[in-house]
Amino acid sequence: MKYIVVLADGMADEPIEAFGGLTPVMAANTPVMDDICRLSATGLVHTVPQGFHPGSEIANMNILGYSPAKYFDGRGVLEAAAMGIDADPDDLVFRCNLVSLEDGILVNHSAGHISSQEAAELIDALNESLGNDNIRFYAGTSYRHILIIKGGNKQLKCTPPHDHPGKPAKPLMPVALVPEAEETARLVNDLMMASLKVLAQHPVNVKRRAEGLKAADSIWPWSPGFKSQFPPFKKRFGIPSGAVISAVDLIFGIGQQAGLELIHVKGATGLHDTNYEGKAAAALDALSRHSFVFLHVEAMDEAGHEGDYNLKKRVIEDFDRRLLNPLWKGLNEMGEPFSLLLLPDHPTPCILRTHTMSPVPFMMLKPGMPADGVERLNEESVKQGALKEINGDGLLDLFFK
Repeated sequence: MKYIVVLADGMADEPIEAFGGLTPVMAANTPVMDDICRLSATGLVHTVPQGFHPGSEIANMNILGYSPAKYFDGRGVLEAAAMGIDADPDDLVFRCNLVSLEDGILVNHSAGHISSQEAAELIDALNESLGNDNIRFYAGTSYRHILIIKGGNKQLKCTPPHDHPGKPAKPLMPVALVPEAEETARLVNDLMMASLKVLAQHPVNVKRRAEGLKAADSIWPWSPGFKSQFPPFKKRFGIPSGAVISAVDLIFGIGQQAGLELIHVKGATGLHDTNYEGKAAAALDALSRHSFVFLHVEAMDEAGHEGDYNLKKRVIEDFDRRLLNPLWKGLNEMGEPFSLLLLPDHPTPCILRTHTMSPVPFMMLKPGMPADGVERLNEESVKQGALKEINGDGLLDLFFK
């Protein structure tokens, strides 16, 4: 038996007035997803446990069977693991965005989706000006980077920048939750303020402004934690081997910690221009070697964070036509039984431009599980599904059962 989970990051949404009260996935033309849905059982799943922020790190860990309450110790730790950064036990690891600020307002969490090459130049400049034996920046992909502070205290309140677009930045900066963390909070705030001066007239930003693009005005560290380890996925579920396909270090970090093969696809960007076909081909190839594949697609989430509902509808249609279509054909030509689970990790409503806690629709196709008559996968249709409403930590247990 082969198992594949297709994770459409942030695909769930809320009704859009311009779509006549439909959500983007309702409004989108998705013939392949519809065909799969007619053969599947459906329902709603709560991917984020109560008490946790609805971040992709929490939702994806929970979906993959790793309790955030037990195993989560910061998003930065996961992304550093994916990047091959060997953090010491006393290294406080942050996810560190490059963000755009205008007149003290946090206008964009991604510095206008800055390219990895441009970002690497800025990270080099930050290390040269602000780095030392205790402070180090590591370049990642696009706007997603790592900051490590040796000997820091993680008891900080840090705000994910994608949760507050258009809000004043200063009240969102890190604060200590306990007196012992005051020194770390001051240091992080000082680094953020100092980064403004380092980045202000850097040639990369000068060029971006001249081209009408958003500049990377500041660093934004968040989700701090210390090095941790998960039990192997093989041990958790009894699956012989597995692989993860994504364009996002966070997902690779979870996969690395779980002992899954990490598969990087050329041209996979995490945006609307990602290599959908390449991801489908990589998933089919991985299934020839592994029992389990986790195929993650980020484009819908980024469109939601931009508040661009037309783009979100388009990338859902691209996902259906360019990824699901060849994947579905390949699965059916594989010559052996398979199970398929498709779902978002959380909603990213365009009107809010951030994640919410609402349960998300899912469909599960597996031998011996009858279809339930739901014909399209969306936020409303699956309320009539046979699998009802379940908690995310049990989703793979049901899938592998």
